[in-house]
Amino acid sequence: MKEKLALVFNDYIKFPAFILTHPFDGFDDLKTQKKGKLSVAIIFMVLYALLRIFTYQYEGFLINERNPLNLNNLQEILSVVLIVGLFVTANWSVTTLMEGKGKFKEIFIVTGYALFPLIIIGFPGLALSNFLTLEEMPFYTLLMGIAYFLTGWMLFMGILNIHEYGLFKTVLAFIATIVSMLVMIFLGLLFFDLIQQFIAFITAIIEELGLRR
Repeated sequence: MKEKLALVFNDYIKFPAFILTHPFDGFDDLKTQKKGKLSVAIIFMVLYALLRIFTYQYEGFLINERNPLNLNNLQEILSVVLIVGLFVTANWSVTTLMEGKGKFKEIFIVTGYALFPLIIIGFPGLALSNFLTLEEMPFYTLLMGIAYFLTGWMLFMGILNIHEYGLFKTVLAFIATIVSMLVMIFLGLLFFDLIQQFIAFITAIIEELGLRR
């Protein structure tokens, strides 16, 4: 039992914390020593989706401008799936053209591990938001700002290391990834619009044929 707990602690706390504090060595271990686990990355993504749901519903009322009655759990989960899916696919697409060394699976794992600061700070911060006064609320905002900054830092350093890029090429890869994500969103919306129009066209023809009988 102790060995299993030690393994869980190492996988979900110790190694991600090592990556956060030693990004070059940590991501090198993740890539070359295969210490990064797909299961851990997926669990972190699930926890992030839960954090979004809990934040929507249970964030301190002094700062929560959302109506908890409007919460849609499925929408929050799909948002995480869509954001992660788009980022990983777009980054893999552009870095393949930019001679990046990272594989699709490695980009996915790095993205999952990058959520570690948000999870480790976000849940305690969310609970804390219910006990702070309005004057103390900037502390909560600062805390969450640090969490998002560290997540961005881990993602940036992860992409830099797994693709074996320099600073400039990593920045360029992120810009190209964002552009690629926007293009995919546009094409996706265009595709669904065309599908809707096609379905409406077929429906109109069927109704017309029915009226002529």
